[in-house]
Amino acid sequence: MPAQKLREFLDEHGIEYVTITHSPAYTTQRTAELTHIPGKELAKTVIVKLDDEFAMAVLPASFRIDLDYLKRGVEADVVEIASESEFKNLFPDCEVGAMPPFGNLYDMDVYVAEKLAEDEEIAFNAGSHTELIRMAYQDFEKLVSPNVIRIT
Repeated sequence: MPAQKLREFLDEHGIEYVTITHSPAYTTQRTAELTHIPGKELAKTVIVKLDDEFAMAVLPASFRIDLDYLKRGVEADVVEIASESEFKNLFPDCEVGAMPPFGNLYDMDVYVAEKLAEDEEIAFNAGSHTELIRMAYQDFEKLVSPNVIRIT
């Protein structure tokens, strides 16, 4: 079952989505293989620190984050990937590393890779390593209002 907070949020806004259950997978590449979703449509959420503030960088599973691009895009002095021990308590309803890209539910900014914003649909972890949610990117954008920048 998707994280309760996420499911309630989507349902409250009348968003159509599909929940996909799969065998446990701890990398986005393995999740893509198990669910037969192309890596460019599977969004991974990377927690970053921008001048000591946590934020979400969301990019296609088949891409790698470029911290220099992110730094220029957000005009931060210090940009680094946060460690799991630093952010795990920020997502009490999620398994560590399976956070959905809804920073608005966790009081943090969201930065989305331009490439991901080109997709009609995206899929992402639903708070666990055994479930995804697939929905229209347009609905995601409407609900989250992410900053779309070059981060890959």
